[in-house]
Amino acid sequence: MDTILELFAYDFFKKAFLAAVFASISCGIIGSYIVSKRIVFISGGITHASFGGIGLAFFLGFNPLLGAVLFAIMSALGIQFFTKVAEIREDSSIAIWWSLGMALGIIFIFLTPGYTPNLMSYLFGNILTVTVSELWWMFILNVVIIAFFSLFFRKILYIAFDEEFARAAGLRVSLFNSLTMVLIALTVVLNIRVVGIILILSLLTIPQATANLYTKDFKKLLILSSVFAFIGTISGLFISYFLDIPSGAAIIFTLVIIFGVLRLAKYFIK
Repeated sequence: MDTILELFAYDFFKKAFLAAVFASISCGIIGSYIVSKRIVFISGGITHASFGGIGLAFFLGFNPLLGAVLFAIMSALGIQFFTKVAEIREDSSIAIWWSLGMALGIIFIFLTPGYTPNLMSYLFGNILTVTVSELWWMFILNVVIIAFFSLFFRKILYIAFDEEFARAAGLRVSLFNSLTMVLIALTVVLNIRVVGIILILSLLTIPQATANLYTKDFKKLLILSSVFAFIGTISGLFISYFLDIPSGAAIIFTLVIIFGVLRLAKYFIK
């Protein structure tokens, strides 16, 4: 116990702990919406498309997260445009943006002179490398997400579970879909440092699957998902530190173990 408390004497660990808190809230809330609306693979497309922005940023020499944000938002709105306006099947639209982002990312990184040492932290995450500026952006994102879901909770609930009813009720479904897609894109990008592009989709779905074992109520799902995301993230952080293994993989592995244990417990307790 003393060893654990001593870790908080290190500045990098304090930042990692705050990142775990902020990531749990944003991924818990946004992930619940994604799972409820059944758009998990849209999120996967956005996640992998953002790699194109990271590659472009390395090539041009600016902040990789800024490039990832631009590509993530562009792909989020692009998927919607291709599906609704160009009338391309949604799965095909996702595949197009997913492939385009990954291809561009690989091309730009290949063309970048020298070695890109930070690339692995974007692909697989390294919560211990989170910077102060990234923490501020994660905090601001949390404030925006909480405010958005608090102000428009009932409308979001209708759209998530019955989009046709929401349209019939006169809600501006297209506008809300665009806004939530932008929030999904920002959540994905600003949490890349925690578990990386490859694993971020798991942080958006596994805590929600665990929370679903105990509740079907959307409001409770938002809270429980954030709680399970925090437990898994902070536990994975400690495990990665003491075992000296990659933090992103440790966090996701811990979340899966938590889900498996609780699922088995519920099965045998019945």
